[in-house]
Amino acid sequence: MTIKFYRPSEKPYGCFSNFSRHSISLDSHIWPTTEHYFQAQKTKDRDRYFEILKASTPKEAAALGRDRSIPIKRDWEQIKDDVMRKCVFKKFETYADIREILLNTGQSDIVEDSPYDDYWGIGRDGNGKNMLGKILVETREKLRLVPV
Repeated sequence: MTIKFYRPSEKPYGCFSNFSRHSISLDSHIWPTTEHYFQAQKTKDRDRYFEILKASTPKEAAALGRDRSIPIKRDWEQIKDDVMRKCVFKKFETYADIREILLNTGQSDIVEDSPYDDYWGIGRDGNGKNMLGKILVETREKLRLVPV
C-alpha cells in the first residue's frame, strides 16, 4: 500500500507536510514549522536566517529560503537531506498524536504527492525522487527502535 500526502489540511496525513503547523525546538529556537527550520539552514546570512525564523507562514519561509539574492551555503546539496532528517525526526519525536499517525502507516510506502517538486516529492510525472517520503519512512523505523 502507498500513502500519499501533500496539503497540510488533508487528514489524516497532512501532518506529514513540512507546512503543517507543528513547531519544533532546534538550535536554540522555536521554529513555527519544519519548513521554516529547513529553509533557514540554507544560509549563513544572520539577517536572512532570522527573517525566515520570523516568517508568518511556511510559504513565506520557503520563498525566502529559495531567494538567491543571498547565496546559500556551498555544501547545501551535500547536507540538505540530513537537515531534513533532523527536523522531521524532531517533529515526530515531539508530537505524540502525529507520531502515532506515522507509526500506524505500518510498512506502507509514503509519498509526497507534489506535482511541483521532483526531489522531495514525486513531481508532475510521478517519477520524482520522493526524498521526503523516504525520510518519513526512515523516521518511522527509527521511532520504532527508540522509545520516546
